[in-house]
Amino acid sequence: MNKNDKIYIAGHRGMVGSAIMRKLQAEGFTNFVTRTSAELDLRDQAAVADFFEQEKPGYVFLAAAKVGGIVANNTYRAEFLYDNLQIQNNIINSAHINNVKKLMFLGSSCIYPKLAPQPLHEDALLTGLLEPTNEPYAIAKIAGIKMCDAYRAQYGCDYISVMPTNLYGYNDNYHPQNSHVLPALIRRFHEAKESGAPEVVIWGSGSPLREFLFADDLAEACVYLMQNFSEAGFINIGSGKEITIKDLALLIKKIVGYQGNLTFDATKPDGTPRKLMDVSKLAALGWSYRTELEEGIKLAYRDFLVKHVER
Repeated sequence: MNKNDKIYIAGHRGMVGSAIMRKLQAEGFTNFVTRTSAELDLRDQAAVADFFEQEKPGYVFLAAAKVGGIVANNTYRAEFLYDNLQIQNNIINSAHINNVKKLMFLGSSCIYPKLAPQPLHEDALLTGLLEPTNEPYAIAKIAGIKMCDAYRAQYGCDYISVMPTNLYGYNDNYHPQNSHVLPALIRRFHEAKESGAPEVVIWGSGSPLREFLFADDLAEACVYLMQNFSEAGFINIGSGKEITIKDLALLIKKIVGYQGNLTFDATKPDGTPRKLMDVSKLAALGWSYRTELEEGIKLAYRDFLVKHVER
């Protein structure tokens, strides 16, 4: 990419898209084209086609998606499948029609089989059954990978796919029902602290292992790969480190400063028992994460306070 190339970031106001824009701006890129969801419904095929025909971006980061945690994924199964398929189908096909030079599709680690060997290597895709609670979202993301590969094979399009691990950071979603585990815990511990609640109850046993990556680290990897990677399939992006949900909760409890008790409701679902990415392919290209978990959570909590509490 040249500094004056026109770059479209789909989902530029979300956690991932905004991080990618910050990284590109820091590197001197200035020619961005963006639309909010109110300005452009990415599920609308005709609207997306018109947008690409008018703007003719040279590079596309496809970071827009309908996302959420276990509850949202399991409750809104139809929307998670339909909306995500529509968004990616419209953007990928319009990118091809309008001769986009390169496109990056961002997926999710939930594409892997529930009981795939750990750490999760790229070769494990489609080798087993998915985690039932987020199967619709996972199927949409798998379709996105395969669509990029199909356009690469049939038309020679330089479309690449990246699979981030669990993310957190600036501009995260803190919705009480639809957020992921880390931001959900930040909000719950903060509210418990403010209200003086005697305990915080966490869903599940606390034993599942999860990996987390600060979104600005992901953005750095995405910009790096956009300039240094061009292959079919996909590449994992993660820290290569894992932590139990219990230890994560204890860490967030400490950072927030909540003094009450922590209990676990084992009658609620745990989700996938372990989910650690094999990042050897990425490491071989010369990239590794920067932000340690405790440092990143402190940054995210401060962002939460500024955007959701202090305004």
